[in-house]
Amino acid sequence: MPATILIGTQWGDEGKGKVTDWLANDMDLVVRYQGGHNAGHTVIADGHELKLHLLPSGILHPNIISIIASGLVIDPKALIKELDEVAEIGIGSPNLVLSANAHLIMPYHRLLDQASELKLGSSKIGTTGLGIGPAYTDKASRVGLRVQDLLDMKIFREKLEVALIFKNQVLTKIYDAEPLDVDEIVDEYKGYAERLNGIIGDASRIINDSLDEGKNVLLEGAQGMMLDLDYGTYPFVTSSSPIAGGACVGAGISPLRVKRIIGIAKAYTTRVGAGPFPTELEDATGELMRKVGVEFGTTTGRPRRCGWFDAVILKYTAKINGLTEIALTKLDVLSPFETLKICVGYEYEGKVYDYMPCHQTVFHGAKPVYEEVEGWNTDISDIATYDALPKAARAYVDRLQELIGAPITMISVGPSRDQTILR
Repeated sequence: MPATILIGTQWGDEGKGKVTDWLANDMDLVVRYQGGHNAGHTVIADGHELKLHLLPSGILHPNIISIIASGLVIDPKALIKELDEVAEIGIGSPNLVLSANAHLIMPYHRLLDQASELKLGSSKIGTTGLGIGPAYTDKASRVGLRVQDLLDMKIFREKLEVALIFKNQVLTKIYDAEPLDVDEIVDEYKGYAERLNGIIGDASRIINDSLDEGKNVLLEGAQGMMLDLDYGTYPFVTSSSPIAGGACVGAGISPLRVKRIIGIAKAYTTRVGAGPFPTELEDATGELMRKVGVEFGTTTGRPRRCGWFDAVILKYTAKINGLTEIALTKLDVLSPFETLKICVGYEYEGKVYDYMPCHQTVFHGAKPVYEEVEGWNTDISDIATYDALPKAARAYVDRLQELIGAPITMISVGPSRDQTILR
């Protein structure tokens, strides 16, 4: 069976957790392929609300093998906290595999992340300060510690001692911070090793063997496409690749294994942190979107910036990722509005772009070109079929599909698993 990739098409927070959980009914494996605990998925099922940061969204299904793949950076303390939280609702021994090749977030990564943001001042990127970027930096520099190093604390100590020679110099001489102690870190991570030892394994082999056996595999990313390190709004991006190509790298499978690529798009647009956002609404309309949509970060609690749907971004995302279909989420949040706007282009210095401009100056200074459409101004959260949606809601979905160039096959009208319309 070919694998299915599920990606966010905007700046994240599109509702990937709910859609992953919904699709998991037909899956044997659910794989998280990139990012760290700086991202979050909220899953509501069977009366439980879980805020997941590292655990794949299929964790609620006891029959599914959940994989944390090699493309992630792992804070062991954060992972253990999540395992304890799922245990509290009765999932005490989830079918979970943690890739031995995933990299570890170390205490100095968090300190460097926070200190760097502080030094940047008004030019800061808006990171979560959890050490994600510095951990990926060490991975690329070939000086990182990996999950498999927890299996041999002698090797762990040796690698840590080498790393701290440089890290302590940076902390003390550049950021005027206290140096870190090798023994303290070893003692801390020895405890993590004892807790995680039983779930560390060869994730890529398990995924590929499962595909060979004809099993259904779902690959889920964390952040959205517009936070991709190469194709997002650099430098206001994450440090990994949430795009479909990144799924193959992070999970360790061939692109030939993939046939279905589902893009998750919110019916409007949101963003957390700094960076350009052409359709942002810094007025009462944006505030109402935030309130109705409960737009606050799963990880940080920060209020999300809100704006109208940006079809230019979605068209760009569809091409980069080769989207075969779209799952449209939070359509119900737009119910209070009598009229809606869709961004169909950008205007910059007299020129209109109906595509994503490659020059960051153009994108940063772009003004949205809007198309106005009728709203439905009625609650749709209890509607179960597409034909039962108000005419204006169906017209809105049809217009988005036309602009994006990919079919919208799923529509979410509420946070629960059963508030999903198939089209």
